[in-house]
Amino acid sequence: MDASDAQQHFDVIIVGAGHGGAQAAAALRQRGFAGTIAMIGEEPELPYERPPLSKEYLARDKPFERLLIRQPAFWTEKNVTMRLGERVEAVDPGARAIVLADGTPLGYGQLVWATGGHARRMTCDGADLVGLHSVRSRADVDRIMAELPSVTKVVVIGGGYIGLEAAAVLSKLGKAVTVLEAQDRVLARVAGPALSQFIEAEHRAHGVDVRLGVVVDCVLGEAHVTGVRLAGGEELAADLVIVGIGIVPAVQPLLAAGAEGVNGVAVDAECRTSLQDIFAIGDCALHANAYADDLPIRLESVQNATDMATTVAKVITGAAEPYDAVPWFWSNQYDIRLQTIGISAGHDAEVVRGDPATRSFSIVYLKQGRVVALDCLNATRDYVQGKALVVARATIAPEQLADHATPLKEMLAA
Repeated sequence: MDASDAQQHFDVIIVGAGHGGAQAAAALRQRGFAGTIAMIGEEPELPYERPPLSKEYLARDKPFERLLIRQPAFWTEKNVTMRLGERVEAVDPGARAIVLADGTPLGYGQLVWATGGHARRMTCDGADLVGLHSVRSRADVDRIMAELPSVTKVVVIGGGYIGLEAAAVLSKLGKAVTVLEAQDRVLARVAGPALSQFIEAEHRAHGVDVRLGVVVDCVLGEAHVTGVRLAGGEELAADLVIVGIGIVPAVQPLLAAGAEGVNGVAVDAECRTSLQDIFAIGDCALHANAYADDLPIRLESVQNATDMATTVAKVITGAAEPYDAVPWFWSNQYDIRLQTIGISAGHDAEVVRGDPATRSFSIVYLKQGRVVALDCLNATRDYVQGKALVVARATIAPEQLADHATPLKEMLAA
């Protein structure tokens, strides 16, 4: 490809129309960037919030219009060219151009890769049957909702946040729900045993059949799902199956173009990839995170996507600052509002703060005596005050942390 082949040129092309892409465009304009901007998204919709898909949107508590990150007029007013329903097939760093799936080349001055990832698919027999779904896009959830009137039994494969949130909604809608988790507890990848046990008990109390340490052998059915078979031979009937087993970062065109990375694309402290004038942000960006002992990780969160987008906007507008944001996450299940600050991976101790029976308590995670993260369940005060402890890597005695009557901010001050 030669640069002259590019029929159109933009100063900044943003690939991906999710939280990160939307924030990158908005932040550039907020910082006075006057160049041309184009945003390319695989979905036909304008940028929208993804977290509600497995919660309020699936429950029909929030219409799609309320999920839009910005109203349509915003993108027109900010002069952001939207190319929706299109996919980038290739990147040519030498020619400073991308190629869309239909063969259309577009030139760029700087490229921001904000594609996130695609739902990881089952690889067993029956993985392509009608009635087997992921929860990654509006279209995914629309298909689920269209089938629900004729659904009685649901099997959810995966005991992570997406699977558990969907299970909670479907249980409240009166469906018989079974959750299948290959590990010995739910949320094993992102939380400690205390939270896992509490969340598991919540689902069981709402009638969800939680199966731990089980492996799916295949999905049953001919044209449509009728159930799943476990590795031990047991068969579970299902009218609908939801698969929540993580995502695959959507970075193949960048890797094919020579960008460094394996599980995602590697970026530096300013979100630059190894390719000139190409940045990557959000779920697909593999970065050394200060709150994970500077280990290279991908953070699948709105916070990470938007803060990385702001970092890139600062770099492009000449006010570079390294990315150094405190990770935070949240989940809603039944009447539980779970808020997390920090990264608990690798912790060596956890302190339960408050009484789980009250349904308002926190779990403080320690690593070598220092506070690295908190999971706060219906405990917003701890969540807000706990951030300072995580930033300071505070060393506080476990018995003090367990004293729910003393505010965390007083412990830090002391």
